[in-house]
Amino acid sequence: MKKGKKLYEGKAKIIFATNQKDLVIQHFKDDATAFNNQKKSNIEGKGVLNNRISEHILTNLSDVGVKNHFVKRLNMREQLIKFVEIIPIEFIVRNIATGSLTKRLGIEDGTVLENPLIEYCLKNDDLGDPLISKEHIFAFDWATTKEIEKINKSLYRINDFMSGMFRGVGIKLVDFKVEFGRIKINGKNEIILADEISPDTCRLWDNKTEKKLDKDRFRNNLGNLIQGYKEVARRLGILHEQSNIRPIKFTKPTEVNIKKNR
Repeated sequence: MKKGKKLYEGKAKIIFATNQKDLVIQHFKDDATAFNNQKKSNIEGKGVLNNRISEHILTNLSDVGVKNHFVKRLNMREQLIKFVEIIPIEFIVRNIATGSLTKRLGIEDGTVLENPLIEYCLKNDDLGDPLISKEHIFAFDWATTKEIEKINKSLYRINDFMSGMFRGVGIKLVDFKVEFGRIKINGKNEIILADEISPDTCRLWDNKTEKKLDKDRFRNNLGNLIQGYKEVARRLGILHEQSNIRPIKFTKPTEVNIKKNR
């Protein structure tokens, strides 16, 4: 498998072409961003941990029938994944009210929701990833009714599995963000899970202390981000593969006083 030209670079990952048109390489960067890229820093070792944690979760989801883009891990920072046409929507599943939900609706932080809440955001950094409705999705042809129905069903399945997986290691799955993409499988168009699932895209709280183990540590200045990510990896039983991570060096983050939050 030969790495080709850079196809795309986002805030946390780079996508490279390969010599097979249906496969690409996903490289995990050490960049940490928040508030729509208004606060950012480089945190050595973050990409290595996210690569391994995302591999672990996506592999287990595949084992329970959730189709996704992951093929295999190539090295400490890179994965081989299926090339998909990303649907321009961020799908957020919330089990506990926090972040922007509490600010928008005046809900008390930490309120446990009776049922998982699904929200949709347009994937557009320039617009601040605005909250949208199903009607927006259908009106502007971002996805079909059938696709959204399938995705929502998959979201509940993913939430059930991950909630149980994290509960088993003493962690609350507060909320998470995922993306989906279109791909041809056996000549037919399919919708599959894409992007990543890691402490960058999930809110994870310790079950007893509610200590934050996710990107909120960086977002809200709650302490060393790597310590939280390492704790997640340790509890999932995969930290032993990260023993060659060097001591963490931080660059001073840049911040703008912005209230937006996921």
